[in-house]
Amino acid sequence: MIKEIIVVEGKDDISAVKNAVEAEVIATGGFGYDKKFIENLKVIAEKRGIIILTDPDHAGEQIRKDLCKHIKNCKHAFLQQGKALKKGNIGVENAIKDDIVEAISKARPIISTRRKEFVREDLIALGLEGRANSRKKREELGDILGIGYCNAKQFLSRLNNFGITREEFIKALELIQQHE
Repeated sequence: MIKEIIVVEGKDDISAVKNAVEAEVIATGGFGYDKKFIENLKVIAEKRGIIILTDPDHAGEQIRKDLCKHIKNCKHAFLQQGKALKKGNIGVENAIKDDIVEAISKARPIISTRRKEFVREDLIALGLEGRANSRKKREELGDILGIGYCNAKQFLSRLNNFGITREEFIKALELIQQHE
């Protein structure tokens, strides 16, 4: 059983996660949560920890950001959009069991000390920004590293804030290059 409580957006997400792993799961109800819900999550975060697994879309990212603003020490799990898509609908509830298990196993906390391990020039030099296939490469790297897909600026922030080491980064990049 997973120690942390997994926070998702809706009831169908709860079912999908519980089908994939043995864990307690709580839904935010989209943006429908209130201050009391946040206070409850703060207590849970202190006692057991939480893993945020929101849908890989704009609304999911906004919910993730809002929860992080109020709750410290959250871990973050990410699904690729392509792994959470069914008939044009994006959501955790559409992901298969193995992809949910993988996302949760790669959950990472945001580190509290600011670091600049990676800079924009790294992304440009490695083709992760400014090239025709940059988006695809960031998506593949984000999946391997467990930090999800995002634009170049956010990707750089996640590399630094989730404590990705240069060694992890290079290994992930080599994996991608093997499959090209």
